[in-house]
Amino acid sequence: MAGGFSTPKKDKKLKVSSGQPVKAGQILCKGLSHYKAGKNVYGLDALMALCPGKVNFTKKKTSRGNLRTHINVSPETKAPKKK
Repeated sequence: MAGGFSTPKKDKKLKVSSGQPVKAGQILCKGLSHYKAGKNVYGLDALMALCPGKVNFTKKKTSRGNLRTHINVSPETKAPKKK
């Protein structure tokens, strides 16, 4: 640390919030273990989007009764082009 002071790391945080549009491969969360990968999301430490779309969060209970927050990406649907 610079000057001997202990400062918290700024790169370990949630990068997007609910309802935000994301691109494929964009980092959603980095370094936080209480967020888990949901639908269209992959990774363990750094969670990334598999497809472009909007972010949403769901909470699910495990078999032991613990509450987990999952990050999901709902893919964007494109309307067919009219001729």
